[in-house]
Amino acid sequence: MGGLMPLNPEGLDPDPIRQLAAWLADAEASGLPLANAFALATADGDGQPSVRFVLLRGLDADGLRWYTNRASRKGRDVAINPWASAAFWWPALDRQARVAGPVRLLSEEESSAYWRSRPRGSQLSATVSEQGREIESRAALEARVAALAASSPGELPLPPTWGGYRLVPRLIEFWASRSDRLHDRVEYRRGGDESWHRRRLQP
Repeated sequence: MGGLMPLNPEGLDPDPIRQLAAWLADAEASGLPLANAFALATADGDGQPSVRFVLLRGLDADGLRWYTNRASRKGRDVAINPWASAAFWWPALDRQARVAGPVRLLSEEESSAYWRSRPRGSQLSATVSEQGREIESRAALEARVAALAASSPGELPLPPTWGGYRLVPRLIEFWASRSDRLHDRVEYRRGGDESWHRRRLQP
């Protein structure tokens, strides 16, 4: 598929967000596990980068949405340096997609709506975990979850340090592998007039 057919810029959707949605649909239809996972790169105030995988929880004209602990490393990074890059990799299709742009907080209403859709186990874990901080043992972590589950049998409220983010694309690049390593790359950049400008890049 991706690596067998030349990637023709004129054959792609003029709107790169719609094109990204189409590639995501292809990846999901192919049966790839976690097709919505992407590597999220952030940097702190000193420019020190860090990267981790998160799950895409929404894609629309406004950008990519994900949810996390806002006291985590990524949350602290974007609070200081509100720009990020995302990279999707779908090996069975020989495709990659890259997105870069500023990051915005989702509203409490949006975060609460998604929070209520999560399984109780996920809510318990997110409430208990001080993401990225040291803990003495796995048993201690599980004990915290058990204590919360026992003390709060009803619906858990949205934790004050947990919520959603939106990556607003200013750049989206589509990459398709070729066996001779002369890969196809098509980049879209958003101009000052907010329109998208498309061009082919050398591999």
